[in-house]
Amino acid sequence: MALYNHIFISGIVNSENYRAPSRIGAKPRIPLRDRAIQGQKLLSQFDAIWQTKELLQQQRSAEQISTREGTYITFTSAADQDLITKSLEDLRKGIRLLNIKEILVGENQTQIRATVYVPNGKEGHFISKIQKYQQEETQKGDPKNAPLVNSIEDVSIALLEGLWTDNPQHIPTDNAKWCEAWLNVNTKENQEQEQIAQFLTTLESIGIEVKHNSIIFPERAVLLVNANREQLIELMLRSDLLAEFRAGQEPAGFWVNESRVGQQAWVDDLLNRIQLVESNVKICLLDSGVNNGHQLLQSIIDDTNTLTVDNAWGTDDHEPRAGHGTLMAGIAGYGQIEQVLVSANVVLLTHKLCSVKILPRPNQVQTPKELWGDITSQGIARAEIQNPNMVLVYCMSVTSHEDTDKGRPSSWSGAMDNLAFGEGENQRLIIVSAGNIRDFESWRNYPNSNFTSSVQNPAQSWNTLVAGAYTEKIQVNDSNFQSHTPLANEGELSPYSSTSLMWERKWPVKPDVVFEGGNLLRAPDNSVTAHEDLELLSTSSSFQTNPFDTINATSAAAAQASWFAAKITYKYPNAWAETIRGLIVHSANWNQAMLAQMQVQQGNRTSFRNLLKTFGFGIPDLDRALYSQESALTFIAQETIQPFNFKEVSSTAETNEIHFFNLPWPRNLLLGMGEVRVKLRITLSYFIEPGAGEIGWKDKYRYQSHGLRFDVNNVGESEDDFRKRVNIAARDENEEVNGNAGSNRWAIGTNNRSNGSIHSDFWEGTAADLATCNQIAIYPVIGWWRERKHLGKVENQTRYSLIVSLDTPAQDVELYTTVKNMIEVPIEIPTT
Repeated sequence: MALYNHIFISGIVNSENYRAPSRIGAKPRIPLRDRAIQGQKLLSQFDAIWQTKELLQQQRSAEQISTREGTYITFTSAADQDLITKSLEDLRKGIRLLNIKEILVGENQTQIRATVYVPNGKEGHFISKIQKYQQEETQKGDPKNAPLVNSIEDVSIALLEGLWTDNPQHIPTDNAKWCEAWLNVNTKENQEQEQIAQFLTTLESIGIEVKHNSIIFPERAVLLVNANREQLIELMLRSDLLAEFRAGQEPAGFWVNESRVGQQAWVDDLLNRIQLVESNVKICLLDSGVNNGHQLLQSIIDDTNTLTVDNAWGTDDHEPRAGHGTLMAGIAGYGQIEQVLVSANVVLLTHKLCSVKILPRPNQVQTPKELWGDITSQGIARAEIQNPNMVLVYCMSVTSHEDTDKGRPSSWSGAMDNLAFGEGENQRLIIVSAGNIRDFESWRNYPNSNFTSSVQNPAQSWNTLVAGAYTEKIQVNDSNFQSHTPLANEGELSPYSSTSLMWERKWPVKPDVVFEGGNLLRAPDNSVTAHEDLELLSTSSSFQTNPFDTINATSAAAAQASWFAAKITYKYPNAWAETIRGLIVHSANWNQAMLAQMQVQQGNRTSFRNLLKTFGFGIPDLDRALYSQESALTFIAQETIQPFNFKEVSSTAETNEIHFFNLPWPRNLLLGMGEVRVKLRITLSYFIEPGAGEIGWKDKYRYQSHGLRFDVNNVGESEDDFRKRVNIAARDENEEVNGNAGSNRWAIGTNNRSNGSIHSDFWEGTAADLATCNQIAIYPVIGWWRERKHLGKVENQTRYSLIVSLDTPAQDVELYTTVKNMIEVPIEIPTT
């Protein structure tokens, strides 16, 4: 799969005269074949498949061993060619496409591999297609079924590798490992429980251990099984329900409970795979200090970057609970360390760390809450003095339950907004944890206690990126806890994470996104306990004793968010802080477990708002944040606007600029795609200047210096009609004025997305409907810059980042190349 840089566009604001050249829709890459040779080769391969299947059934029947009814078949494309996977499925005949994977062959080539289930009695389906290819022609004189048949390089009975969609290195060998078994189940007719029970019986007959809790998605159920390679192969031979296997998560306790010698061996292996990359990007941790003598930290944080606000506090990590700052450093530097340790790949370190201690030791005089904002500001100033030529991403997971007041700004959150805004010239990307739930009684009432526990101060700030927590950790390999169950199901809200469900509607929705934060266990007596298997592995501050320890909650989520942000910052050195924040949000999505937990219903805006207040915009996807693909195109515009001005004939302030974008758009390609589904997503990210004085912070119009909104022309709406509609909305300065302007097409909705200083929404429709929707308007709404003209900021300019993407599940569509040829920019990036 080719990866490309996102397309940064500039100079097209108000470019009304731009017209896209006509383009022809992209064609799949299919090799030319000799009709007779290709047909005979595939028929021979299918003949071998059916002979093997018949022989296997005879052997197993003679031994009285149960055997599946259908057959798993693997179809493979030629190198660097497409496979027409949409033609491999025929649901009316029960022929199911189970999974598609791109596999690396050689050094730089890839093949498409698809696994298909063919039920008994339908063996002739593909034989018939090939015979028609050999003997019949279309009206154009081409062989029938030529796109499908010519795209197939080989076909064979699926081996374990055919159902394994994770890294092949993680396939179990002789020793059993926890694996995810993804089943193809009939959720439409509510037969999934019956099918799961059938699968459990099959597992029992083979002797495979299983966790009995399952996750249900549309047409899929997921169970955790503990099996070795031989058992997984036997499972394939007995069950007709399999769709794919994936590696189960290796709990952090595996490493924590290793001996010091064993832990050191893992450290040594990782050290041998580290490759430092020249970079001017650093993550600045505002925390309890970092013990940078740890072997895994020595190369990314030196003594000159272990700083403190107060020399009396020292720079070392004093935090009594396992060394909070050092644990944050490990994840900020490496991401999810468990995944790094089990990989055999080279680890590229593309950023370094800086630590500023902003907390006194427990036996020292504590900072009054009124000074928290000042202490944070001092910490940032020290980091910038030390690193004058570096791009810094700030990460802080120090929060307080005081002064949140249903989302209203505090002095601390106001200071955070000021620091991020940077007087409009020195903007900073600051990541803050949402704040945690830590008492056992609240955990017992999960998730209701999370819904009533407020995101903590200063995470109500508008400009910071706030990280909440979800969890995928449900596996505990400790025999002492066999009777316990995970408190949260896989993919749901972490029991540690707070929400903004109780906030007043006029304040921003927080958190912005969620990352892994760990889970808890519920005992048979309903008590709740923590376990290291359900936490995240990181670098221990007591590294002389053991190199590894665990961390959890929104602190761990914030550290992952900062690592994620640093990766984008390194990839796009000219991207603004507003753009980095925007790309993180823009790449995020909710999983099925989140939608189910919040009972989200399509078209029900209240359920979407509750979803946002719990999970933000979901789980960010690093690949989507970093790259575009042929079928997933992203534009980025970084522009400056002057929201307000004075009337020429009076001193009255009014709205000033409206920006219009006429994006280079693959109109003809989209029209040619017709009814194919396409998602349009738009994210608008900017920083506000907080209100100049706490007296005005009770009203959001007084708190924000300005606001910006976006709108898109409707299907069939002319450019003139669109301009007239949006201009009227801007003049009236009614925040919800565009609520009836095609708002039903947006998933989140105009009102839900209008709070705060980052706005993101998506619209899924047909390609034909989206073919003409490339007119985007950015316009201002009221703020204190205009209302408090005596402060002299009416004519201020401000920056914003606009991110627009088109995505389609269709694999044979070249959205990116089509647009690239229109605007003539170099795009492909080297892959490592």
